[in-house]
Amino acid sequence: MELAFERRGTGAPLVLLHGIGHHWQAWLPVLDRLAARRDVIAVDFPGFGVSPPLPPGTPYTAESLADAIESFFDLLGLRDPHVAGNSLGGYVALELASRGSVRTATALSPAGFWSRTELAYARAVLRAIRASTDAISPERALAVASNPLGRIAFSGLLVAHPSRLSPEALLAASQAIREAQGFDDTLDSFEWLMPPGPPKVPITIAWGEHDRLLLRRQAVRAARWSGQRVKLLKGCGHVPMSDDPELVASVLLAASE
Repeated sequence: MELAFERRGTGAPLVLLHGIGHHWQAWLPVLDRLAARRDVIAVDFPGFGVSPPLPPGTPYTAESLADAIESFFDLLGLRDPHVAGNSLGGYVALELASRGSVRTATALSPAGFWSRTELAYARAVLRAIRASTDAISPERALAVASNPLGRIAFSGLLVAHPSRLSPEALLAASQAIREAQGFDDTLDSFEWLMPPGPPKVPITIAWGEHDRLLLRRQAVRAARWSGQRVKLLKGCGHVPMSDDPELVASVLLAASE
């Protein structure tokens, strides 16, 4: 598929995958740090950001999104790139690792390691965030994004330090989740999402210390599944790139050596 993406830097290719309702700009805080040593490609999933939706009849599942990313690799002539993802993107990164179609995979707070209760909680939070973006006018959204308490109210469940989000980034994220064509169907598909098959390539899993969406105890299950210790991202929330760009970039660079 012809997907929207941003490409910067030189070196080994590293493809970045965002979470549900987000867009490639989620990676902006770390993009230039990574581009100093990698050929970085941050991509919008089909039906998210400004990428076109999946073809009619194709279900929105993590597996079909992984299929689309593999096709994207082919379109760009990428052979076994490194890949890193956050949340839904983290799950897709691990799915690609289980297929052996990437060189390494890094997953930041990946989806799929929840209990049934934790899944219900996460889905309810995500639906509430999307509903709040539908209910607020553009003028009111700007006022909320410009107010420190407003930033906490809107993004406090996703990041540990809302004050580090610029009003522009928060408004763009709000627009991305509001306009994401694939949001509802992808969220519905989480009901059947199970951990992917065993990885065929080296993987790294890291979890935000203060993740309030996919709770930190899910890292224990991810560690059990992967047979390795999960790194803890100190001081970070569910979307850690804005909380500590230096830390996240260092983890991604080390994992993609």
